[in-house]
Amino acid sequence: MNVYLRQPERADLEELSECYQNSEIFHRPWSYPPKNVRAYLEEEHRQLVCLAETGEIVGTFNISAIIRGHFQSAYLSYEVFHPHQANGYMKAGIRLLLNYAFEELNLHRLEANIQPGNKASISLVAKAGFVKEGLSKSYLNIGGKGWKDHERWAILNPKWRAI
Repeated sequence: MNVYLRQPERADLEELSECYQNSEIFHRPWSYPPKNVRAYLEEEHRQLVCLAETGEIVGTFNISAIIRGHFQSAYLSYEVFHPHQANGYMKAGIRLLLNYAFEELNLHRLEANIQPGNKASISLVAKAGFVKEGLSKSYLNIGGKGWKDHERWAILNPKWRAI
């Protein structure tokens, strides 16, 4: 495997800040850099996508809003950093992330919400096995720039087990 996932550490603050700075134009209009990178690093289920050979950070995944009980579900967000897009790193990383979400966290469902024009992001989740479930109108206020529609994509854990 050419990538691995790991949780962020405080020592990643400078490298991640540079990643966001170098990718800001690339990510627009789909996303904007976090206002507080330190708080971002401390999100419980944030995973960095790193190159196996060098350890360089090439992207991130985050599993958020985990709801247990009758739901056993969460939301997935992610981003690749410039110039690492279109190299298959996120494709390899999402396989690892799904293993983490379904095997370690034992989630039943993982949902990704994506702006309809973001073809690369839609392709990533579709190839990973997510299924489009619908459109959520005015779903998220992206970067404080206004409410944007999002397609709702989800994947279910075929091996989910009650604990």
